[in-house]
Amino acid sequence: MSSSHSPEKEARRALSRLRRSLEKSIREVQALEGALRSAEGGDFPSDAYDEALDRVHRLLSFLDEEEQRLREKVLAAGGLEPGRVRRASTLD
Repeated sequence: MSSSHSPEKEARRALSRLRRSLEKSIREVQALEGALRSAEGGDFPSDAYDEALDRVHRLLSFLDEEEQRLREKVLAAGGLEPGRVRRASTLD
């Protein structure tokens, strides 16, 4: 398997795709909420939409955790301690 198709790279791509999808889902739910709120007025179920958005935000938090876990695994596989690695641009 070539390095361009490593499992880690595929995992990062999948995480990125899912993140973009969830971010788009938030925008779409908000657009739907705006349209229905205008149409329904006081009958609009705002609690249901708040809960739906909260669920998507929890999924985004899950992705953050998975991205961190993947970074730590990649660093550990390379023999590095995750907490001790800094980017070169921060080493002034």
